[in-house]
Amino acid sequence: QVQLVESGGGLVQAGGSLRLSCAASGRTFSSYAMGWFRQAPGKEREFVAGISWNRLTIRYVDSVKGRFTISRDNGKNTVYLQMNSLKPEDTAVYYCAAGATVATLSGGSWGQGTQVTVSS
Repeated sequence: QVQLVESGGGLVQAGGSLRLSCAASGRTFSSYAMGWFRQAPGKEREFVAGISWNRLTIRYVDSVKGRFTISRDNGKNTVYLQMNSLKPEDTAVYYCAAGATVATLSGGSWGQGTQVTVSS
């Protein structure tokens, strides 16, 4: 099992940018699909973005397409989420996830989360 630690959250004004990072432990990072989920107060956790181990499969929720970019550096055991043109509705705790495939990320390992707050 892989351990995940997120960083990079914070407070930003609408229209601003943040980059989240997720560092993974373990020598098998490159074999995992990785992704990001978020959970806003009073709402269910939702899928944001996912990337397969070989980067051939990349998926985004419709609400972030064109604004967020997921990437991974297998040499650094790290996955990133570049978030641009942030909106107040992007405010949430963002969680990193690892799984066998992008489709099965929710059943895999989770990080502790990092708070992203976008002010209007």
